[in-house]
Amino acid sequence: MSNATTLLRNIALTVCGLVILLAIVGVSYQAIETKADARRFPQKGRLIDVGGFRLNINCTGQGSPTVILETGLGGLAMAWRQVQPGIEEFTRVCSYDRAGYGWSDPGPMPRTSGQIAKELHTLLLNAGERGPYILVGHSSGGLDVRVYNGMYPGEVVGMVLVEATHEDTWREMPPDVRKWSEDQAKSFPRTLRFRALLISLGIARFMSRNETEESAHLILQPKYVNAVRSEYSNFEKSASEVRVAGTMGDKPLIVLTAGKDSADPEHLPKGITKEDLKEYGHVWIDELQVRESHLSTRGKRIMVPDSDHMIPNERPDAVISAVHEVWEAARSVQLPG
Repeated sequence: MSNATTLLRNIALTVCGLVILLAIVGVSYQAIETKADARRFPQKGRLIDVGGFRLNINCTGQGSPTVILETGLGGLAMAWRQVQPGIEEFTRVCSYDRAGYGWSDPGPMPRTSGQIAKELHTLLLNAGERGPYILVGHSSGGLDVRVYNGMYPGEVVGMVLVEATHEDTWREMPPDVRKWSEDQAKSFPRTLRFRALLISLGIARFMSRNETEESAHLILQPKYVNAVRSEYSNFEKSASEVRVAGTMGDKPLIVLTAGKDSADPEHLPKGITKEDLKEYGHVWIDELQVRESHLSTRGKRIMVPDSDHMIPNERPDAVISAVHEVWEAARSVQLPG
């Protein structure tokens, strides 16, 4: 073996050794900082075993029916921190972290609305939180609560859908918006897979080391990114589960729809025009959201003109008011024997 070949081999071995060493350091850094975060940000709620893994649930207040809060894609239980205190003033209310989110353990894959509904049912049972329930779903969480109602109709006496995703959202998009969304559906999971690697190696946490928000640290975990990726990738399966879940009969229902557009018309995705966004906004507000209000003979839609999609953050009072109205109406509903 020549001296040059030996030198190249030694350099390659050294580089590989350094890469392995850096990976070990990164993984150790991630583990140490995750434990430090657990001490710095105490858990809000309690961990309940739901069949080999645990979910975090935080229940406050007293009264019946109990209100169950379901976040949208990527939303932690703390997303309801401006809403839950208002609801607990008149009844029992629970927020929770889905499997892989926040303080909860990772759960079985794939993450579909049906799987999420089953886990929530077991969580409430094992936590001793008895029905009846009023379900509140924000964004894609609307799919989950509708499937829950279809699977356990005797437990549900009312619902509030907050800017909730409709099962036909992708089907009803304008052609150019749908094409862009399909491209995103292909690239986003790959982006999340790469982010999970960066988190595992401690790189993402190191780059976010100056963040002081609790949520910023809770999402810097591979379990969280993997759960979000699976929920996103299985949207169509969840949509199919919603389609067979049926309607709500005469249970009280309020649909909250944002009136403020959050899209930046000056920075549109490639291939998307302002006219495309306007058309999609019309489909969302005047068709899909209205259809959701027709899921019950006692359903109605309420516009929230001064909020965008994130109504729980921008207008928590609107959510609290809608929940209170449904709660008042639901107390007269008789559960099946």
